Amino acid sequence: MTYSLAVDIGGTFTDVVLRGQGRLVVDKTLTTHHDLLEGFFSAVHSVLRKAKLAPRDIDGVVVHATTVVTNALIERKGPSTALIVTNGFRDILSIRNEHRYEMFDPQIEFSEPLIPRALTFGIAERTLADGEVLVRVDGAEVGELAKALVARGVASVAVCLLNSYRNPANEQRVGEILTAAAPGLYVTLSSSVAPQIREYPRASTAAVNAYTMPITEPYLRGLAERLRAEGIGNRPLIMLSSGGVIGAQVAARNPVRMIESRPAAGALAATHFAERLGLSRLLSFDMGGTTAKACLIEDRKPLVTGTFEVDRKYRFCEGSGMPLTIPSIDMIEIGAGGGSIAHVDDLGLLKVGPHSAGSAPGPACYGRGGTAPTVTDADLVLGLLDADNFLGGDMKLDLPAARGAIERLGAELGTTLAQTAAGIYRIVAETMASAARAHATDRGVDFRGLPLLAFGGAGPVHACAVGALLQSESVIFPPEASVLSAFGTLVTPVRIYLVRSALGRPDDLDWTLVDAVLAEMVDEADLALAEAGCRREDTSLRFGADLRYFGQQNEVTITFVSDPRESHDAALIRRIFETAYLAQYGVLPSHVPVEIVSWRLTATGPDHSIMVSQPKSTRTGAASRTRRVSLWGGEQEVAVHDRGDLPIGGHLAGPAIIEERETTIVLPPGWHAVVNEIGCIVARRDEQVELAGRG
Repeated sequence: MTYSLAVDIGGTFTDVVLRGQGRLVVDKTLTTHHDLLEGFFSAVHSVLRKAKLAPRDIDGVVVHATTVVTNALIERKGPSTALIVTNGFRDILSIRNEHRYEMFDPQIEFSEPLIPRALTFGIAERTLADGEVLVRVDGAEVGELAKALVARGVASVAVCLLNSYRNPANEQRVGEILTAAAPGLYVTLSSSVAPQIREYPRASTAAVNAYTMPITEPYLRGLAERLRAEGIGNRPLIMLSSGGVIGAQVAARNPVRMIESRPAAGALAATHFAERLGLSRLLSFDMGGTTAKACLIEDRKPLVTGTFEVDRKYRFCEGSGMPLTIPSIDMIEIGAGGGSIAHVDDLGLLKVGPHSAGSAPGPACYGRGGTAPTVTDADLVLGLLDADNFLGGDMKLDLPAARGAIERLGAELGTTLAQTAAGIYRIVAETMASAARAHATDRGVDFRGLPLLAFGGAGPVHACAVGALLQSESVIFPPEASVLSAFGTLVTPVRIYLVRSALGRPDDLDWTLVDAVLAEMVDEADLALAEAGCRREDTSLRFGADLRYFGQQNEVTITFVSDPRESHDAALIRRIFETAYLAQYGVLPSHVPVEIVSWRLTATGPDHSIMVSQPKSTRTGAASRTRRVSLWGGEQEVAVHDRGDLPIGGHLAGPAIIEERETTIVLPPGWHAVVNEIGCIVARRDEQVELAGRG
């Protein structure tokens, strides 16, 4: 019987899922930020002990989602990185695109570029907009520059030359010279990692890739080597931001594609449960120890965007970060996780986040030196968590330390211990609901009534309060909710998304050029999927394009039902675009010419979705104990149930607490829940209750 393994490294915990014999074995350990592989294998060994297996028994896939790229960008501790541009463009990372994310604020700030101007170098070359090479690369100039880079201790270099998306010849020549002159230098070509129109986003994407490659390549190489040393034979697959998995070698060359690796896995898990529950739409809500993420699932698929930002100066201000032109699942990040720190702002008001205590030192209740009051401390003080049963009792929580941290915050506010903790709980719910509303509204989606799928270590504790504010018809708690992101990496096939810019109008397309561009993309996808163990005959291809009306700044992405190379049907392309444009904007300026900006390809390997049987409890589901909770208008004794004791079809009425080893479900007063046939707990509000979590 095949056993597969998934490991998801988060900001606070490292989650692991072992799949085999129709069941899952899961575990959760603290993330070791000083050495991520230490925490990776600590979690692996822990779950293998629970399953009574040896490493050599893992003969299926090994899939990994990680925050290693995100951490490198946040901490700014990467190696010395340089940028090579066309003469006259040295300031491209500083000038950006001249967009002001706050139009009326004269003092807006941006994060410092990853690569300073002192390490940005111009060379004599020029490719015209139509792809003609006007000035070829001077090999001697680049050779001398390579020596200078080595002398200055540069470890990695990004190359972003003008119009290289149209013709990469000059960039490729620079890459060849650098590799020959400085074999130890990591080289990123913008025409390889982001072959798209618009100079600044392409330069930004190449810079991020170059900055993180010297970190991720040794990390992934070390992961593969240690897996072999441990006796696990198969090469690891890496989760990408776009929702697919790919081989470690391809991922190591393109670390920029891994930035949203971990939250993307959670969105894929939500898609899996949308299929199993027969729901066409839902909102996934993933709240872990550091942040929370929300993702809209439409037609049982997550929304995918072609661009997103990292390292924002202001967390929720679009335009204040570094743009990346890579496909990514479209999610909203909410700065509230279990480790988010509560504080008093300049106006004397209680605020939560965005800063987090992480896993080191962690919340005060972890007993690892943390003193700041966090969401987890508030949950413990309120009685929602059990200090002696956290992680099944393997990790005892320090209740006096949590009380002390919350009391110090309450002294600043002039509130009691219970009032302060309840205030933190309610502010977290309001913050997350507000962000989810804005995310849905910006995309033209009516969020009201959408079922909420809650997971992550802290998600089930807060989900009903968030669901009430969003007017969700139900809140769904899937089995193994705490490690669902790791589970998500096991239910997505090997997949890669590629994009190439090639300007043209549907009514006057150069189909010879289009066919060549699409053929190049297909060849690149074949190589990437082959490295992950997929045969060409088992791979499916889906084509798409980005179009706009001539003169517009933004594009609309469309998907074709067949390979456009087969029909060369320009009229069909325009009809598909106009249908999508009308649905998104409600108007149709059909007198304006249509322009194709980029072509897209999704290459997908064979589906390996899994059906996991849930053990059917023979118990009655009666409460095993009670606990005093101080959230809903004074202290009250609340029944505590073990999730494993709840039978299929079992009903519960709130207030109630449902515990499992890795997380806790809080069912407020006026709510009721039922365990459905696949083991999900589905909670709904009684009609007379307006808001959950309000005292």
